[in-house]
Amino acid sequence: MASLSSVSLSASSSETSIFPSTNRKLAVLPTAVRTFPTIKKTRTRMIYVAHVQPPDVNRPHSSIRSTSFNVEGTRNTTSLDEEVKVDASGMEVSIKLPLPLFETQSSSTDAETYDSASLSIAVIGATGLLARTKIFPALFALYYSGHLPEKFVIYGYSRKNLTEEDLRAIIAPTLSCRIDLQENCEEKMDAFLKRIFYLNGGYDNREGMSNLNTLMEEAEGKFGANRIFYLSVPEEALIDVASSLAEKAQTQRGWNRVIIEKPFGLGSFSSHQLTTSLLSNFEEKQLYRIDHLLGRNTIENLAVLRFSNLVFMPLWNRSYIHNIQITFSEELGVQTSARYPNGYGILGDVVHSHIFQTVSLLAMEPPVTLDGEDIRYEKVKVLKSIRKLESSDVILGHYEADSGSNFRDKNNPMPTYFGAVLYVDNARWDGVPFLIKAGRGLKKNRVEIRIQFRRVPGNLYHKDGEHMQNLDTNELILRDVPDEAILVRINNKIPGLGMNLEASELNLLYKDKYNVEITDSYEQLLHDVIDGDNHLFMRSDEVEAAWNILSPVLSELDNNNVTLERYNFGSKGPDKAANLWAKHGVQWLAD
Repeated sequence: MASLSSVSLSASSSETSIFPSTNRKLAVLPTAVRTFPTIKKTRTRMIYVAHVQPPDVNRPHSSIRSTSFNVEGTRNTTSLDEEVKVDASGMEVSIKLPLPLFETQSSSTDAETYDSASLSIAVIGATGLLARTKIFPALFALYYSGHLPEKFVIYGYSRKNLTEEDLRAIIAPTLSCRIDLQENCEEKMDAFLKRIFYLNGGYDNREGMSNLNTLMEEAEGKFGANRIFYLSVPEEALIDVASSLAEKAQTQRGWNRVIIEKPFGLGSFSSHQLTTSLLSNFEEKQLYRIDHLLGRNTIENLAVLRFSNLVFMPLWNRSYIHNIQITFSEELGVQTSARYPNGYGILGDVVHSHIFQTVSLLAMEPPVTLDGEDIRYEKVKVLKSIRKLESSDVILGHYEADSGSNFRDKNNPMPTYFGAVLYVDNARWDGVPFLIKAGRGLKKNRVEIRIQFRRVPGNLYHKDGEHMQNLDTNELILRDVPDEAILVRINNKIPGLGMNLEASELNLLYKDKYNVEITDSYEQLLHDVIDGDNHLFMRSDEVEAAWNILSPVLSELDNNNVTLERYNFGSKGPDKAANLWAKHGVQWLAD
């Protein structure tokens, strides 16, 4: 441990300093260099909270007071044995100096004492809806289930004038313990909230990030430190926040990882600008472009299903698969105009990332390893093999509802429905249509992948030269919503006399098989970021390839050359969609 025998403080009348647990600025000492008397060491770990009382002209003295408390995960009670007092120019300052949050009180060497680096997580935009309802609850779920390192701190960062207690009070009602555990729930919540601190970053991101770096360094001490920055900020603020972070807040004693929320640009041009800016400040391996829909267990299970089951591997090609249907259907309408002001709606919000990533995971070749970069390499090959969409193979729609919340203006509604047929032009998938239906304001909530196999050549089950009955095609159905399940549709004989057949399902219903709570998608993806697993996060070339697929459709939208098909709220979607499926020889069986 570094010696605390003397501490120097230098400040000018225009300078301020900030303690790591508060956004309130400390009283300024007169311009001078002050050397404090010797301070007695204490064997504690602590975080300090500084309460500032500014100088009062009616009193000869003012003070800075600190409050200490226990830090969960340690056996020590935090306290300091002595105060340092400075009397200068009529001002008395009383300070209780803290030790770094992760300082270990031991006679061991530094290498022995710090066997693992600390983790600092900064949520930029901490008071926003996403942070309150998704990010902080997911972090607590990881903490509750033991998937955060012992030495971690979370920093909330925004422009609002709040205290730590204010932020904790905002977060606390959103936290919940796992239904399948429920052990020490309140105790765990209290311990988690004590690890959360707040900084008002102000309107100068460079200064704000510099202050954030100071807070992190004070808590981390002098040993190994890793950092995650979750940028939950509007798209227009992203470049400035990211560049300020890169310059002022990265640690030099561990890794830095940056999580970026959708949208990843608003089309090919703006996406290219964003990517260029990000790569001028960070390495590709530092960037984690997050889409919560890709954190679902069904998506995570695709590679497992394909590459660990011999029964499917030889069938996964054009010789046996007739078509693949991907459905993303939501009952409710969602306001996306604020995030996609150019009017791309569901194309930017769902299709560009979630749908195309699902297609790439379904269609990719076996990767060399399960390393994230090997998987991403195979995914981008698929995306570059997909034909650019032509308007004749796309149906865009907009639901008719009283709210009109998704309109750009009276004459240009934003797409809430996307129906399309994709083709992957490679040897494995040549001629196999991938049918996409993504929509909001539809009849039911349904998220599933349906792989429809080719018909059995010939039909042995006939009588007097006539077919006794048609055989249904075999299907593999991967259902996420409602009720996650894996279903296999087969033809089966009905028990009894005679040869009567019917289509039956072999089913694995997760809620019946597994007595565990399915993790939230944000929890899964944050866990992947901590582990450095990036296979479910889009790389820059994947982002570009996905926009290139959509570029003909986006161009038509920009030039107002596309007529959106109206459909009633709560219906199956535009009627013309059925014609599109039939054009490619497919009946949408989910309907």
